Amino acid sequence: MLVALAACSSPEQQNGAPTKDPTTGEVYARRRVVVSDSLYRGRVLDRYDSVLVDTRLQYLLKLPRRPPLDTLALGQLLGWDSVTVHRRIADALPYEEAPAGYPVQLSLTAAEAKRVRRDSTDWPNLTLTERHQRAYTTSAGAAVLGYTGAEAQAFFRQAKRYRRGRFYRLRSGGVETYYNGLLNGHWGYLHPLVDAKGKEHGTWARDTTFQQGQDLHLTIDVKLQAYAEKLLGNRKGYLVALDPRTGEILCFVSAPVYKAATLTAPDQAGVRAKLLESEDMPLLNRPAMLANPPGSVFKLVNAAVALQMGAISTSTSFRCDQSLISCVHRHPQAQSLTLGLKYSCNPYFYQVLRNVINRTPDSLALDSAAARHANLALWRRYARSFGLDSVLGVDIPREAPGFLPTPAYYDKARRTPFWTYRSIYSLSIGQGEINLTGLQMANMAAIVANRGWYYTPHLVRSIGAGGPLPRFTERHHTLIDSANFAALVPGMVAVMQRGGTADASSLADVGITVAGKTGTVENDEGDDHAAFVGFAPADNPQIVVAVYVENAGFGATAAAPCAVLVMEKYLRGSIAPRRKRWEARIRRRAQNGY
Repeated sequence: MLVALAACSSPEQQNGAPTKDPTTGEVYARRRVVVSDSLYRGRVLDRYDSVLVDTRLQYLLKLPRRPPLDTLALGQLLGWDSVTVHRRIADALPYEEAPAGYPVQLSLTAAEAKRVRRDSTDWPNLTLTERHQRAYTTSAGAAVLGYTGAEAQAFFRQAKRYRRGRFYRLRSGGVETYYNGLLNGHWGYLHPLVDAKGKEHGTWARDTTFQQGQDLHLTIDVKLQAYAEKLLGNRKGYLVALDPRTGEILCFVSAPVYKAATLTAPDQAGVRAKLLESEDMPLLNRPAMLANPPGSVFKLVNAAVALQMGAISTSTSFRCDQSLISCVHRHPQAQSLTLGLKYSCNPYFYQVLRNVINRTPDSLALDSAAARHANLALWRRYARSFGLDSVLGVDIPREAPGFLPTPAYYDKARRTPFWTYRSIYSLSIGQGEINLTGLQMANMAAIVANRGWYYTPHLVRSIGAGGPLPRFTERHHTLIDSANFAALVPGMVAVMQRGGTADASSLADVGITVAGKTGTVENDEGDDHAAFVGFAPADNPQIVVAVYVENAGFGATAAAPCAVLVMEKYLRGSIAPRRKRWEARIRRRAQNGY
């Protein structure tokens, strides 16, 4: 590699006090020399080295403001039909009522730019410019890839006009923002002391080494990402899939989805305006930033904690007593923990957590309120070891911590320290004050798959020729014994079998045993939310999937099908013929947003 040295000095260095040699009395000038080389921003690639983002030459066509544009002739020039011309211009206008002649720039391909140059004499009012800009080779993964701040200035200016503008600006940067310094690299600088003849005499500051921009090799499988995005489409929700053995995120979908280049493309101002105005908030990075009640999938955590605390055993039986809490499933009595999970019996898990909270140690036998406080604090301590109620440390900006209530929280909320289990029982079914992000939901399932440990989920598997950031290679253990996680798996497998809450989503026909848990989250402001977490194969987990679809109803009918299709696609590479009609129906609904 050819490296040139170019001397340069800032005004302060040029006018600053020279350095005097104390021995000879000779005066030396301070110089700052740049180690000059071509500094390129690194590329972003998927797990199979397909380039997703790169800096490439972009062609922009500036349309004339006056007189009115002949769109038919322009379409013939570019090889577009009239519908495409009007749609592209509409997408480039920042608002629908923009006056005629509003300045518009259109992004062109190299072939389209060549046609414009060829006929430039016939179109003297068209201006074709070239510039290097980040180019997205895929439309998928917008929430993962993100953008550079320098290229998103037009989006920032638009966002300022909307009440959620600052919120979006801070939270949509993806790996392009998170790893910006490593992608950019940095110049090298030398700091010699130079005499009047140009001879060097030591240095006046520490030299820095030139570092070329590093490529990011993501954990994302871009084909799986694109497939999962089609399953969610214009619905509100998320889907996170990861490899529990490594913590590598295989796909990360925030829906409604939009094209990855939208926030930086110069001809997408109109599309950005619609995204900013949408009540569905598509620019919200849902898996990382939106913490929701998890619903019945949280029964896995409660069961593991109850086993660890000795509040129940695997053979504990509870009657489906609907005077305690309603149960939406008609089922036989759950005579064991496995059946309790299989049927997702709400009264069963009401009594599981009741045993945890109302457990009275001998030392607190005369103070039941103190016992409940101590038990809730211990429950929370165990639950927090799953990475809940704190940021996991995923490599994406502004991850939310979620929330688990404390005894002090209930003292304040209930306005008395003498609250009873009956006033907090919603915790037993993952409702009430519990909030988890999509990343935490997926990680929770990975912990069960691994029988008690996890690697922090991450999006980058290697930086340049090195590995991921060191913190992503550190194994974390929960405070719960592995045997208590193993006790959950038969119930999760039973969920997917005949009589289980998600038996329709079984993959047994293709030889894949799925372990899963459905959830239906009550919503006072509209239709219930659908949730599902699971992993496959159950005896040797290779993929974990968490799905959350807002206002979609039952987890078994809305979330579980999406999850198992992603599992099957990843493990087999294709979908079995018997599920093709099912797959098409889901994609149709996703496209229509319901």
